[in-house]
Amino acid sequence: MTKQTVSSEQGLYVQTTNAITVTVEPVFLADQSSAEDDHFVWAYHVRIENNGVETVQLLSRYWQITDSNGRVQEVRGDGVVGEQPVLSPGEHFEYTSGTPLQTSSGIMLGTYYMLTQGGKRLEVEVPAFSLDSPHHRAKMN
Repeated sequence: MTKQTVSSEQGLYVQTTNAITVTVEPVFLADQSSAEDDHFVWAYHVRIENNGVETVQLLSRYWQITDSNGRVQEVRGDGVVGEQPVLSPGEHFEYTSGTPLQTSSGIMLGTYYMLTQGGKRLEVEVPAFSLDSPHHRAKMN
């Protein structure tokens, strides 16, 4: 069962899949960005919580990053930030990573691939989250 809650007030994006809750908080990094050079950088802080009854290990990840011009980057790889954390019931793991874009806004979403202690493979959705800079002009359609 998948449950999604998004809180734009606090800049937090939260989604629970298979009793694993993923919370993402993106932050625009003005000091690493240059609007003149079409270089915009965000950090995103992720918290992964095991609310289930089985121990799980995060094996790999998939990210889809789309800029405001519709260019899509896909990133696949083992673990997160060089780790493949093991989470017992009630435990959590946190990390911070980042991404650059050539536009002042975009959107990012993903999937974590996990394995339970019992050998079951799980796909855990990462909520779609907005990457917006102060240089972005919102458009009403």
